[in-house]
Amino acid sequence: MALTPTSKPSGKGFEESLWDTANKLRGTVESSEYKHVILSLIFLKFASDKFTEREQELIDEGKEAYLDMVEFYTMKNVFYLPEAARWLYIQTYAKQPDIALKIDTALATLEKHNKALKGALPDNYFSRLGLDSSKLAALIDTISNIDTTHDKENDVVGRVYEYFLGKFAASEGKGGGEFYTPKCVVNLIAEMIEPYKGKIYDPCCGSGGMFVQSVKFVQSHHGNQKDISIYGQENTSTTYKLAKMNLAIRGIAGNLGDVPADTFFKDQHPELKADFIMANPPFNLKDWRGADELTSDPRWAGYEVPPTGNANYAWILHMIAKLSANGIAGFVMANGSMSTNTNSEGEIRKKIIENDLVDCMIALPGQLFYTTQIPVCLWFLSRNKNPHPSPLPEGEGVQQFRDRRGETLFIDARNRGSMVDRTHKELTSDDIAAIACTYHAWRGVGADLRVCPSANSGNSGITEKRADTQVRPYMDMPGFCKSATLADIRANDYVLTPGRYVGAAEIEDDGIAFETKMEELTRTLYLQMQQAETLDAVIRKNLAVLGYGE
Repeated sequence: MALTPTSKPSGKGFEESLWDTANKLRGTVESSEYKHVILSLIFLKFASDKFTEREQELIDEGKEAYLDMVEFYTMKNVFYLPEAARWLYIQTYAKQPDIALKIDTALATLEKHNKALKGALPDNYFSRLGLDSSKLAALIDTISNIDTTHDKENDVVGRVYEYFLGKFAASEGKGGGEFYTPKCVVNLIAEMIEPYKGKIYDPCCGSGGMFVQSVKFVQSHHGNQKDISIYGQENTSTTYKLAKMNLAIRGIAGNLGDVPADTFFKDQHPELKADFIMANPPFNLKDWRGADELTSDPRWAGYEVPPTGNANYAWILHMIAKLSANGIAGFVMANGSMSTNTNSEGEIRKKIIENDLVDCMIALPGQLFYTTQIPVCLWFLSRNKNPHPSPLPEGEGVQQFRDRRGETLFIDARNRGSMVDRTHKELTSDDIAAIACTYHAWRGVGADLRVCPSANSGNSGITEKRADTQVRPYMDMPGFCKSATLADIRANDYVLTPGRYVGAAEIEDDGIAFETKMEELTRTLYLQMQQAETLDAVIRKNLAVLGYGE
């Protein structure tokens, strides 16, 4: 049985205290490594708590004879843990010098007894790192205070995972943390494409954040998690394991391929046609295929071969090739992708546009990402702009997408978002609602059925009905959104930068006559000129006193 925690997690404060303890590992472990130490231990604690809870259920039901039968745990989506893999065992021996070996043994044992965890957990990781045993013991003590099963509604472990992934991305800074996409960006993509039912795919899934948010979207719309299937791929071995743990810790089944692998050279899902694609590919990846490799790949069929010096358009064409007949893709790209004409990129973009695949383009504000200062945008590609039914249930949104052939929506959201610290910004829930509702109203018939926040709303969610919300039909808004035609895009040389289309925001008339404003401005200007003359005289006098007069 797991020990009763000495304290309960109470919001962010507990997470911060856990982060402080984790930071004590600095100096003995690289920051890029210790995220795997922390998250592996949190996962082990979570699995042990769930096991203990299920074990007690069996005892209460008089089924003591089945306590060591794996099937009686997996039937409740609980991992079976032999004694040496349980948190109580780790906690008991936390002060021993061989605790790293015991943790490695526990993780290996847990994976061995649960097929769903194959390839998910670190292999002989703690022993190889040579961790300071006293600092590791202190970390174990802190993690022991997390009661992962106490708060059924708030997903304690998932919240800790999200918090830590964000903190690791921030601490690693530029060049690190590729495994993490800011939560607000993931939320926006999910709210835009509405992955309610069907196959969801991420070709570069990192730690699996896109999948987690997809499931949350389904749950928030009272759907069935079994109606979605998750497919992904990740090249980096440690990040691949993070993704598998992130899904397992939330009870999400997903196919991330048998092994971590390069999406271009070893596609783990060659026959997949996805209904929804959500991705944040590595920006401007260089030397991704080699000079003569993959030049005849069927994914480029009908397009120019993507250049070796930048993989942005290789990712785009890969995702296009993976879309089903009614599929929609939403993904992050560097801003350069919207206008580049380097090598074959301009021609590829031209053909994508002429094939009428571009549904919506969004310019995002700067400072959203912890790991790069490169300006970014969101692309939304749709295989079918013909009228067709929405996958959402009755009453949850547009039930029939209108005919959008030859049209693309441009949204300039560069002025959205709020600063959360000195250097980073987040899109608020109202920002996400305003952007997503604009898109849904544009692609629906007449007006969107969901409730959207009004201009001055403090609404915290897209579907929450309040007195200050309203149902709005789509309208172009100068400075924010514009529905453009294919002819408009041709006239702009196939550049997809939203600023070219939305124009400048209208300036509201404040009711003050022009003559009155000019009189006030003139008086102010003359007053400032007089003050400048006075200051100049004082400066000359002081310079003369110092012997620097004219």
